[in-house]
Amino acid sequence: MRWLSLNKCCKIFCLLAMVFGLSITPAVAMANADVSYNVRVLVGEVSVPSEAPPYIIVGKGVTMVPARFIAETLGATVSWDPRTSTATIAFSGKTIALTIGRSSALVNGQSVMLSAPAEIRNSRTMVPLRFVMEQLNAKVYWDPNTYTVRIFTPSEQEKEMRGAWIATVYNIDWPSKPGLGIAEQKAEFVRMLDELKAVGINAVFVQVRPTADALYPSKLVPWSSVLTGTQGKNPGYDPLAFMVAETHKRGMAFHAWFNPFRVTLDDKLDSLAANNPAKLHPEWIIQHGGKWMFNPGIPAARAHIIDAIMEVVRQYDIDGVHLDDYFYPYGSDPFNDDATFAQYNAGRFTDKGDWRRDNVNQFVHQLSASIKQAKPYVAFGISPFGIWRNAKDDPTGSDTNGQSSYDNLYADARTWIRNGWIDYIAPQLYWTIGYKNASYDKLVDWWSKETSGTGVKLYIGQAAYMVGANTTNWAGSDAIIDELKYNRTKPQVKGSIFFSAKDVIGNKAGITDALKQFYSK
Repeated sequence: MRWLSLNKCCKIFCLLAMVFGLSITPAVAMANADVSYNVRVLVGEVSVPSEAPPYIIVGKGVTMVPARFIAETLGATVSWDPRTSTATIAFSGKTIALTIGRSSALVNGQSVMLSAPAEIRNSRTMVPLRFVMEQLNAKVYWDPNTYTVRIFTPSEQEKEMRGAWIATVYNIDWPSKPGLGIAEQKAEFVRMLDELKAVGINAVFVQVRPTADALYPSKLVPWSSVLTGTQGKNPGYDPLAFMVAETHKRGMAFHAWFNPFRVTLDDKLDSLAANNPAKLHPEWIIQHGGKWMFNPGIPAARAHIIDAIMEVVRQYDIDGVHLDDYFYPYGSDPFNDDATFAQYNAGRFTDKGDWRRDNVNQFVHQLSASIKQAKPYVAFGISPFGIWRNAKDDPTGSDTNGQSSYDNLYADARTWIRNGWIDYIAPQLYWTIGYKNASYDKLVDWWSKETSGTGVKLYIGQAAYMVGANTTNWAGSDAIIDELKYNRTKPQVKGSIFFSAKDVIGNKAGITDALKQFYSK
């Protein structure tokens, strides 16, 4: 028998260690670089177990993970050549060869430089996480505040959205009423999450700012009255931190939903907390339709709202920032912003409608830039009213006849999409297939065409609350299921968000059972 050299023996032993978890002495394979194990790796919203702890190479800022972690995360194949000390990772038509100690890798046969070479540490072959993942079309983001690496695999990026809005305004979904104890509030939320997940929901959009207030401790806005019944009163815990943790524990995504401009639900200001920005800056607010709101035409008011949203982005492990359809207000009453127009327009626009749309566009653009600068992986999306413009007003609009987001709310979703300011759009299509003035299928077709080729994902806002209503079209759950089936015929549609959570799990007209069956297929 031919005897193997000591070097070859060591290499073979390293292979056995990688496969069977045997230990390797430092003299054989321990790397020399200083490392820090203070790092957390998430795949989407989930912490994935690793056979050896990931670490950061100090001075290089490179996160290293076991080669097997890549295989388990992506479903890639990993092989080891003991003759050359090379790990080869193959996935979706791409092959990466990393040799221990070599400063370059071979990607489909082409040499590519590395920030740090593969090495053996803690008896495992460790490879540079970002390099390998990005070569295999995964997205990798680093959060320096929490020392967290977040990975979005190709399958994670294409996962169908199955979301539910959890509305807190008027205590629609949670908590069921103000003034509940901490344990009761927590139990209600956990129960709702569990029931939503059982239906097939994989993301929640929780309203954390219902009316210029907060469901979290804030330096800029007061505690929300939906928690305790009194605005500004501390509920005794951090609801947002609790909700994010419980949502992620179940492998679900958490999107923080903000109503940016609403201040009150009535015409009274005396019930607002002393530190409410509407009281501190009465020049920012305007009354309309018996309610108070921030005036979108005032730059300082818009900047304050962005600061309040960014407080959450920076301090919480959220997956997304979500805005609803409320910009300029609904209703036929005139919006009295003549003085604001005169003060801030500066001759830029002759038409006040164009000026109003520009105010909203500036807000969306600046918020988007702030989010991406702080945490690029946090998704930013908006759920506008379902009609952008009617074809009778604009030949490029939809074959519909109703109020429009562009003309009535001064929200120009087309501009947001074409400029790439948002990651997704979720129009509220709260009508049935065949509805005369706004047929669901026609609007899905229009929004599909509008987002095609833009990189902006299209989710559809579904009217779960309408199921079981006293109308022929919405009498049964078939109305929603038929819409979901239609969605799946359109490649551009990447999922749905249901309004609202209590309707998804309340099983009125059998909707809960129908959704569970639909999503189980």
